[in-house]
Amino acid sequence: MSLAVFARAAAHTGRCSRRAATRAMSSNVPVIHTVADYDGEKTKMNYFGALNDAMRLALASDDNSVLFGEDVAFGGVFRCSNGLREQFGNDRVFNTPLCEQGIAGFAIGYATMGYRCIAEIQFADYIFPAFDQIVNEAAKYRYRSGNLFDCGGVVFRTPCGAVGHGGLYHSQSPEAYFCHTPGLKVVMPRNPSQAKGASRSEHFCRLTPPLSVHYPFDIAYRSAFVVFPRQQPSRLL
Repeated sequence: MSLAVFARAAAHTGRCSRRAATRAMSSNVPVIHTVADYDGEKTKMNYFGALNDAMRLALASDDNSVLFGEDVAFGGVFRCSNGLREQFGNDRVFNTPLCEQGIAGFAIGYATMGYRCIAEIQFADYIFPAFDQIVNEAAKYRYRSGNLFDCGGVVFRTPCGAVGHGGLYHSQSPEAYFCHTPGLKVVMPRNPSQAKGASRSEHFCRLTPPLSVHYPFDIAYRSAFVVFPRQQPSRLL
């Protein structure tokens, strides 16, 4: 990504944040900037619990939203989708064949219909068969159609990094390949608070479709804890 493109993207992100804050203030809804500002009951969550809660909120907010991918129906190998199939049903949380390009292609097609989805690839090491779909189809869909269509409602979620015993196919960090692709947003939260906030922003953003590749650190899933409001505030920026 060139410096000019990066600068434009950063400026646009700033404008989006300012517009969101302005809307919140004009609607007389309290804006919660930090958990410390929230005086209600709080709960403690680790990284994977924060992601689970973020996906639960995303699915609950939109009846057309779906979550699918490798082993997500039973909770996934890291248990990040644990309990979501039981809550939202088999039609909205379901397993796919072990075919990464198929997962990406299905996600792109679903998103082009105006729906939102979270497509999960079990480990970032497995994302390479889907590289063509993500880079040459998803990232360029809006440009190719002259801004008539987009597939911005999709988030590709895949954990990256070494877990200490994963070997060569469970320890890679391929996010840099996607960072150089205009049209994609690569998200790498460093703690549970950022993980939940980024996941909600990706799914709920209405200003610009948030086509994202979301890379949580698999080694951090159970090694970091943050205190969250137990009841979701009306606005959390």
